Amino acid sequence: MRTYIIKSLFKHPFTFSITIRSKTTSAQYVASRARDATFEKLMDKYKNFVKVIAIQDLILSNPNKTPPCISLDFLSKLSQKLHLNRGAPSFLRKYTHIFHIFYDPAKSQAFCRLTDTALEISRKEEEAVNASLPLVVDRLVRLLFMSTSKSLPLRAVFKVWRELGLPDDFEDSVIVKNPNLFRLCDGNEPRTHVLKLVGEFPDNHFTAAVENWRVTECCREDCSVDRMDIRYSFKHVYPPGMRLSKTFRAKVKEWQSLPYLGPYEDLMEKKKKKTKAGLKGLEKRAVAIVHEFLSLTVEKMVEVEKISHFRNCFGIDMNIRDLFLDHPGMFYLSTKGKRHTVFLREAYERGRLIDPNRVYDVRRKLLDLVFLGRHDMLTSKSRSVEIDKSEESGSENENVD
Repeated sequence: MRTYIIKSLFKHPFTFSITIRSKTTSAQYVASRARDATFEKLMDKYKNFVKVIAIQDLILSNPNKTPPCISLDFLSKLSQKLHLNRGAPSFLRKYTHIFHIFYDPAKSQAFCRLTDTALEISRKEEEAVNASLPLVVDRLVRLLFMSTSKSLPLRAVFKVWRELGLPDDFEDSVIVKNPNLFRLCDGNEPRTHVLKLVGEFPDNHFTAAVENWRVTECCREDCSVDRMDIRYSFKHVYPPGMRLSKTFRAKVKEWQSLPYLGPYEDLMEKKKKKTKAGLKGLEKRAVAIVHEFLSLTVEKMVEVEKISHFRNCFGIDMNIRDLFLDHPGMFYLSTKGKRHTVFLREAYERGRLIDPNRVYDVRRKLLDLVFLGRHDMLTSKSRSVEIDKSEESGSENENVD
């Protein structure tokens, strides 16, 4: 019976989502999801990209050294914490376009620094983040507005500062500099802070990303649907090869037409009905919130563990990971790198954002270097030698002239 349910879930995950939870473990539910090779290939490299970022941050945290660097001994002590399974030196040598290992005779130690290319990418990302500050402020305001109390624990915001494109000093550069919007207050626990939204915003001030999609969809020249028919709908893009039965399609159509409260609408107590229709509406609202949350991120992706820190603040009473698994046409869940990462499916095509932003473009350059690995190093060196020789011959010709 259990085997049959798992196979059925692969074909019709939405139809059997309620049954599966009572018959199988959570791990089996995750393992039985429909796979997407494009996202899996991207995450295969992204799991190492996360480690690269962690090491890069450690190196750049030593501004007193020129260039910024870190000793291999210190990095080796952090190997287990950084999940460098074969040790720090082995990992660094895999990415010679990003890291450069050198020996300091004065200190009798080996050090690691960023290559000139990686340093330039880091500088450009900082520039891109600073240039996007108005957008960053808007993202933070929207995040707070989705909260039922219009406030969030500061530690939860810290979890997703990079995903939201916040500067690393966002407490000063964003929160303190916008006292008309934000206020930091002491939390209920010692040494905890709560970020509150103090600005006044009229009703319908914010428009969710899905609502913009609905308008665009209705304005298309070849549009064959009425706006009333998709007023509660979300865009669905299913994994390649996933079988969609008539029963499954009917269930999705029924869910699409289900009314719900948007992510920026107040969740009143009277709306929290324990009826079957009320619970379905709350589930759809939860889907709308996590959809909007992902839309606000720079790369339209986030670790499930990080977004779970916002669950109570957003009034979501269900398991967020199950929400992603129950709606494979909207979200893709990857388990690569011993972490669960969710993507907004509609935002991606062939492993890249359809509508990229400046910060994403810069980060993608570093990810491309991770994809490159050790490859092209000999070619790069030979090119640099050719350039040096051409410059030398050029200077000799100038002297002859």
